[in-house]
Order: sequence, then C-alpha cells, then structure tokens
Amino acid sequence: MTNLRPTLAVAVSALALSYAAAASAQSVPANAPEATAPEAAANQDIVVTGTRTTGRSRLNSIAPIDVLSAANLQHQGTTELAASLAAIVPSIDFPRSSAVDGTDSIRPATLRGLSPDQTLVLINGVRAHTSALLNTNGSVGRGSASVDLNTIPSVALDRIEVLRDGAAAQYGSDAIAGVVNLRLREARTGGGASVTYGQYITDVTTARGARSEHDGKTVTASGWQGIGLGEDGFLTISGEYLNRGATSRGDFDPRKTPLTVRSRFGDPAVEQYTGYVNAAAPLGDTGWTLYGFGGYQHRNSTSAATPRINGGTDNNANAAALATLYPDGFTPLIAVESNDLTETAGIRGELSGWKVDFNVSYGRNQLNFNTRNSGNATYGANSQKNFYDGKLTYDQLVGGIDVSREQPLGEGTINIAWGVEYRRESFQIGAGEPTSYNRAPGAASALGGGAQGFPGFQPSNVIDKHRDNVSGYLDLEAKPTDKLTLGAAVRGESYSDFGETATGKLSARYDFAPWFAIRGTASTGFRAPSLQQQYFTSTASVLGTGGAVVETGLFPSTSAVGVALGGQPLRAEKSRNLSAGFVLRSGGFDLSVDAYQIKQRDQIALSENLSGTVVAALLAPFNVSAGRFLLNGIRSTTKGIDIVAHYRKATPAAGTFDLTAAANFNDIKVTSFPGNATITALVNGVSTSSTQALFTRQRIISFEQGTPREKVVGTVDWSLDKIGVTGRASYYGDVTQPSSGNGLAANDIHSGRHTIFDLEARYQLVKNVNVAVGANNLLDTYPDYVKLTSSVGTTLNSTGLVAFPYYSPFGFNGRYVYARIGLSW
Repeated sequence: MTNLRPTLAVAVSALALSYAAAASAQSVPANAPEATAPEAAANQDIVVTGTRTTGRSRLNSIAPIDVLSAANLQHQGTTELAASLAAIVPSIDFPRSSAVDGTDSIRPATLRGLSPDQTLVLINGVRAHTSALLNTNGSVGRGSASVDLNTIPSVALDRIEVLRDGAAAQYGSDAIAGVVNLRLREARTGGGASVTYGQYITDVTTARGARSEHDGKTVTASGWQGIGLGEDGFLTISGEYLNRGATSRGDFDPRKTPLTVRSRFGDPAVEQYTGYVNAAAPLGDTGWTLYGFGGYQHRNSTSAATPRINGGTDNNANAAALATLYPDGFTPLIAVESNDLTETAGIRGELSGWKVDFNVSYGRNQLNFNTRNSGNATYGANSQKNFYDGKLTYDQLVGGIDVSREQPLGEGTINIAWGVEYRRESFQIGAGEPTSYNRAPGAASALGGGAQGFPGFQPSNVIDKHRDNVSGYLDLEAKPTDKLTLGAAVRGESYSDFGETATGKLSARYDFAPWFAIRGTASTGFRAPSLQQQYFTSTASVLGTGGAVVETGLFPSTSAVGVALGGQPLRAEKSRNLSAGFVLRSGGFDLSVDAYQIKQRDQIALSENLSGTVVAALLAPFNVSAGRFLLNGIRSTTKGIDIVAHYRKATPAAGTFDLTAAANFNDIKVTSFPGNATITALVNGVSTSSTQALFTRQRIISFEQGTPREKVVGTVDWSLDKIGVTGRASYYGDVTQPSSGNGLAANDIHSGRHTIFDLEARYQLVKNVNVAVGANNLLDTYPDYVKLTSSVGTTLNSTGLVAFPYYSPFGFNGRYVYARIGLSW
C-alpha cells in the first residue's frame, strides 16, 4: 500500500479501544465472580466455511473469517441483509445507487472493493444463484451479474460466515475476493415475530438550497417458527413482508419556474414477500439424515428515470411530443418485478468411515420490466402511458457430492475431503410489447423510439443460452502437531463454453502459544464469465442516415456486431491471492490482523460506446449504427489490511459488554487495460479510420476509487437485565465518482470522508415482549453534495437531477428513525 501510517494508527487505536473498554468493564468489586462461560461461547464460534474439518472455531481458523449472529443483524434499523452486512463488516460495501435502471432495484454488494461477482455466496454451504440482471449503467459493479443478497430475509438466518480470502480451489468460480455463507436457522421449538416501522426524517442541503424531507416510510413484519420432526428432526419456517416508500434527494431544478425538485433521485419504492424453510430429519437408525431448504421471494420495485420537462430551458423534444398527455412533462417510472426461487434437497451420513453429503439445488431468478408514467414519443398524443418491456431469466441446477474423513497422521491428524459437482445454467431474454421498443412510421429523427426511460427488449435481443460445468476437488487439512496446521486444496473445472481451468491453494497456521498464532495462505483463483456477460443484449432503435431505422446498444462480444468491433470470446478471470496475519487472544479479548494481495488478469469490463461515421459505415450491413460489448484485458493489484479487535465481558453489576473495533484498508491499482481500437471502413467509397477508446479514465477510476479505501467500524453492545443498547460509529474514506470519458480529475465528484453514527435502545416489557427504538445515521450526515461547477469552471450540476454522488458508500438518504416490537415464544 502507498501509505501504512493510517493502518498502523487504526491498529493501535483498535487495541487501545479494546483494552480501555476491558479495563472499564473490569471496574467491579474484587469478589465478583468471573463470567467465563459467555466469553468462551463468544470466542468459540464454530465455522464451516473455509474448512472441511469439524469443530474449527473462527479464532482457530487457517484463514480470516467473520461470524455474524442473528442478533448482530437485527440490532439495527435496516432489514435489508446486504445493508446489515455492510454496516457491520468493514470489508463489505453496499452502495445505494440511483438512476441506473434495474440496478436501482437489484443492488450489488462488494467485498474488498472487488467486483460484486467476485464474491461467492453460499446458502447452508450450497452455491446460491445469481440475479438475472447484468449491471450495465454507471454504478459500482458495472458489467457484472451477482447474487442479490436481499432475497434472503435476516429472520431466516442463524448466522453468517464471511471468509475474507480467495477460495476458488475449495468452492469453485467466483470466490476471488472471498465467500459469504448464509446459515439458515435450525429450530425444533420456539418462535418469534417482530414488526418494525421507520422513516427518514432529515434535512437535505444541496448546491442550490436546503429542505426537510419525511419519506421512505418502511414497514417490515417478520416471524419464524420451529417445529419438531420426529424425535430429532426439525422444520423451521420463516417469513417476511416489507413495504418501503421511495425517497427523493435531488437538487432544485433551475430549468423551469418555479424552482423545485423535479427528479426522484433516491431509493425505489418496494413491496416484497419472502418465505424460507429449513428442515432435517434422521432416517430411522441408519445414521443418515435427509435435509432440505428453500425459499421464494416476490418483489415489486419502482424506481425513477430522469424527468422529461416540457418547456423551460430544456426544450426536450420527447416531452414536447407527449405534451397532450403530460402538459408539464413527466418522470418515467421503471417497475421491476422479481421472482426468486431456491430449492435444495440432500442426504448426509457415514459410509465405511467416510462422511458423505449429496445434494441437488435449483435456483431461478426472473425479472419482468415495465415502464409506467411514460410514453413513446414517436406516437405523440396516441401513445400509451404504460409498457411491458420484456424479461430476463436466469436459472441454475447444481448437484454435488462431498466426502470427508479424519484419520491419524503420526502424532496428529489429517482431514481428507474430496468431491465432484455438476452445474447447468441457462439465461433467457424475452421481448417486450412492440410499442415498448419500436418507432412510429414517419416519426421525426429527434424523437426517441420506444418507451421513454426504459425501452423494451426487441425481438432481435431474444436469446436462450445454456452451459454445463463439471468440477472436482481435493482438500487436505493436516494437524501434525498441536501447534501446526497445514492445508492444501486443488480443483479442476471443465466448462462447455470456454474450456478447462485448474486452481490450487496452500494454507498454514502456527500457534506459538494458546494466546498467539500466525497464519497465511497462497492461492490461485478464477471466475468464469457469466452467461449474462456472454449473451446479454439491449438495443434501442434510432433513425439513421436516409431515414432508415437502425439499432445501437450493447451486443455480445461474439455476435456479428461484436466481432466487427473487435470482440472476442470472453475468457475466465484469473487471480493470485496471498495473505498473512496473526491472531491474539486473552480471556474475553481477541485481535486479528490480516494483510492481503490479490493480483488479477483478464478481468472483464464493459467497453465504451463506439460510434461515429466510420463505425456506422462498418456496421451498416447489420442495420446497426453504434455499439459496445464486454471484453477481457484488465489487470489489477489489490493490497489491503483487515483488522478486527473484539472484547466481551459479563459482570453481575455492570452488565455484559460486547465491543468491536474493525477496519479495512484497501488499495486497488489498474496496472494495464485494453488500448484504443482502430476501426476502418469505407465511407463514401474511401477507406477511412477512426481511433476510439475501449476503456477510459472514467472506468479506471471506478475500479480504483469506486469504493472506500478506508473503512473503520466501532461497535458497543451493552445489556443489563431488561435493557440493551447498541451504538455504532462507521468511518468511510473518500469515494470518487469520475467525470465522464477521459475527463479531468478536477471534474471528478467526491463523497468526502464522513463518520456515521447509529444508536439503538431495547427494553424487555414482559417476559416474551421487547421493544426497541433507534436511529441509523443519527447525526443526519450526507456525502458531499455535487457542486454547481468544478474548480476549473466545468459545469457539474446544470439540471439539479443528481444532488449527491451515487457512488456514496453509505447512501444519501440521511437520518432514519425506527421503532420495533418483538415477541418470542
């Protein structure tokens, strides 16, 4: 990293905070008994992620693992799983982008600043399916298709394990940054329910003025029930209902009087229903257990496109054409209906001394798109207002067998694990209704075809693609002595579309004493290009030369258009991961520090849009005027340090203190990227060339500075009898939203460095009833607003549509206050 002083400062601060808290908590009468049991339980979180050896705790693990309990997730105002994770784990970020079409509704999370699709997500150790959406606009994670964490409700979870280490050799594709394993609740008895209500109560200050907002009203009702199956089995049912209002944080729009906020720049309105089940039951006295889990979510999410203003200084031709329907203009709404399904069944037991686990899992995500409060300007007054825009569907079938056995090795033991997996994936695009994408005959060239805000998928975009993958692995973890642990893993993969790859991993840990150990790993990793990246197509019809209707948009790299522009079949992304760190513990205190380096090559990114006279001439045979595609060719190096300090102390007089100070320092450098493309075509019979950038400074800055390079989270959780309080302070380093194209650094937009404070207080009214009140972002902190002009005089905020950088790692909604009532039985 370029500067280790901040890292060292925070490491010292974390230690000081933890020891100071410990000293404070220990200021009790000398004869007070030691509360060792709760402390031991807190430090012995048994993990199953990153190891196939049973009984390994997070502090004894060979690689860094965070273990988050259901209480960790629940003691905050948000009920979104991704937002809850980001609030607790410094290495995870969940930007709340806006005005980026479908990504407003299906927002991706990142680990260690890497692409959202470079984190593998598991549910009960089984690979989860990704969303059907490819992020194609200017958000963090542009060009990726990742798992939508918000399809799993927090109420269904017992805990989450976050492996902060490359693990492709153990789990396969996508685990370049790490692994998030969601462990579902297992209960034979008991249950609970809660209702949470909250809203934003905030004062918004933008470049053109200030105002107060009370919006984003949210109601969440959730519950779970444990049911016994036979003598030892269980069935746990969980459900959640969420209704959240939209927020609006745009600036005042100067293009028309009166001066008012005309955009809806903020969170979408959401209504969703989610249900999950988790079950297991022994098969008599055979020693085998049948198990299964799954869930379904239906989500309706409505975000806003940019407003089309009729009149004023904007002179929007599309708004003028639709003035009969919308005299003052209109704001198109993008409605995304998501239907998400997960089903898994398996059997586990012992065969000839080997533990065997066989399971089959199916996952499916379908997104239906509609544009509302809109119009097709080419039809003018005869246009409809609401459109069906088509759908995206992704599904995944996974079958696997995992076999393991621990046996003696000299004076120690070795755990041998091996397995095979088969995976089948498919991706489809369905067309929208004709008026969502076409142009009326004879329409003026200045008018946009299709639905304003989100043109529908055209028949030429329709695809139905599939692929298969077979993989096998061997994972060894040996403990030749009480002090030394060694690990080795190797995995081979064969894909039907891009071929074969192999990865490996070596790990080691040495315990110098019960209170101090060092650990390290070295591994190679890969991420297969997703079907969405290979085949996603989205085009718009425009009026070309001579009045011909042509298309422009995003094309597969292997399509005729993609190949003409220089596209090639996508290759797998590759990585080399190194990590080293130490673990220190004493009583209720523990500290882990882990440094890492991740070198990547062949990273996949979305090219810039290639256009102009030469491009149009080249693509004329395909009835296309311009286009972009996904390509390999980016190399980067990520270096960082994770620090986690934790102290827990239970005292009879002062209550139980649970204190955590955690930090992530991350530095990403793009070391090489695709150069310019030289395109040659006959223009009016003359061979003409045009040089265009495939990958601009804007994309480089997004890679390097699109997530905070420093994030520090300090949490205090205290309880005494019927009272509990959780306080959290989160410091976010500056994030850069780059100026367009190859613009100047002076024109970049910065979020600034800010600290967010959260506070929740809880009280147990009676034995089974508790209430809580709290505030996220208690002090109503915002990122730096977008200025009217930059330091070099460039206009940055001419319309007022966007008031804050949508790269902001903590959003731009301000203070959120809430109340919760819970019931347990």
